[in-house]
Amino acid sequence: MKSPQVIALLVALFVTGVLAACGWKSVQAGSATAETAAQSKPVTSADLQDIYFGMGCFWGSEKRLSAVPGVAEVEVGYAGGDAPRVNYQDVLNEEQAIRAGRSHAKNHAEVVRVRYDPKKLDLATLLAAFWESHDPTQVGGQGNDIGSNYRSAIFYTTPAQKTLAEQTRDIYQQDLTREGYGHITTEILPVRNYNRAEESHQDYLVKNPDGYCGHGGTGVKYGLAAAGNKYPQLDGATLSTARQLVIYEAEDCPFCARFEAEVLKTWKSDVPYVLTKSQQAPKGWTLEKRLFATPTIVLFKDGKEVSRYTGYTGEKQKFWQWLGFNLLTPDQQQIAFERGTEMPGTGPYLEEHRAGTYVDPVSGVALFRSDAKFDSGCGWPSFFDPQPGALVFEQDDSHGMHRTEVRSASSGIHLGHVFDDGPPPTGKRYCINGKVLKFVPDPVKG
Repeated sequence: MKSPQVIALLVALFVTGVLAACGWKSVQAGSATAETAAQSKPVTSADLQDIYFGMGCFWGSEKRLSAVPGVAEVEVGYAGGDAPRVNYQDVLNEEQAIRAGRSHAKNHAEVVRVRYDPKKLDLATLLAAFWESHDPTQVGGQGNDIGSNYRSAIFYTTPAQKTLAEQTRDIYQQDLTREGYGHITTEILPVRNYNRAEESHQDYLVKNPDGYCGHGGTGVKYGLAAAGNKYPQLDGATLSTARQLVIYEAEDCPFCARFEAEVLKTWKSDVPYVLTKSQQAPKGWTLEKRLFATPTIVLFKDGKEVSRYTGYTGEKQKFWQWLGFNLLTPDQQQIAFERGTEMPGTGPYLEEHRAGTYVDPVSGVALFRSDAKFDSGCGWPSFFDPQPGALVFEQDDSHGMHRTEVRSASSGIHLGHVFDDGPPPTGKRYCINGKVLKFVPDPVKG
């Protein structure tokens, strides 16, 4: 399958032209522009998630939640009731009918719709602000605002939000019980029949700085620190200063056990990890903020927290994506997470002929063996046979072409494409971006 170098160069130039004509998303080798674009990529609506909070009068709720660092957008409205369409007066009228016994319908709650980027704001941080900003043990209202339309509620849009809302509720219940408060009454339900409130209610306390707020809270801080201090603190001197994952767990934490079974049991990443039930940073190291839920996976570099993943709920590839964004370069991120490609002839491993294994650079899972690699002359590392179960495939109809995309089964990162023009015995050509591979040579014998 060897081709003269000049032919390979011509093929590479031809392929480059074809890809450019097809509008292929390319990553220029060493391109400062590509790196800058990756680092300053604006947040789009597709990056944002919605969650809805009821915590009394929505004027004060909106002000409090909009102040949480990382919140992208807020608006007030009505949700959780039976009526599909309502306005402010409809909700008040329904509440009066319920109190008078003329209605058995479920009324809407005044809510704040919060939009956030999960990569920039831990949902647990937002939930902690929710719990601390009102009294979730109060029945039928908040403060002086009495009625089911002022009830405490979390209306979620994803199963992961539900799981974390319930977990943080249980943690805060322990905090409240310790201070003598009763049981949390907060509804945790999927959002339904949301209606945006009238414009006069939006940003009400911005327009009316002296307006009514009505929020006090219990004064009880949310957190795991009190429970976690009974466990020994890790010693930073015994850990890796280059990169270290610390996995914070708790007693009776089913999702901690799930994370261990689904991720840690087969751990092959070269980033070391350590488990702890202490809720403190290792000695000599620093956490950016307190912990809000378990498990929380914190990545440290040089003894300082650089990122964290809060509340594993069984979505393995979301965890690997988080880790990948912290381990990969901007060029690698564009290929791995945006289905980009390196220009032909610019990636590593084209001239790698040692025996060894090509692995996923995030998860460390083996993808290809060196004896399945061949020189296809296309400008990208090519293989005719992957490791069993290492890959998953998706139909890719982008750029006016019909191709089969290749992804890593473990981390979900984009690797390249597979074609039916390879050598025996498979007849396949797995055309892979070298920048999203890591080569591990076999140990030298003798």
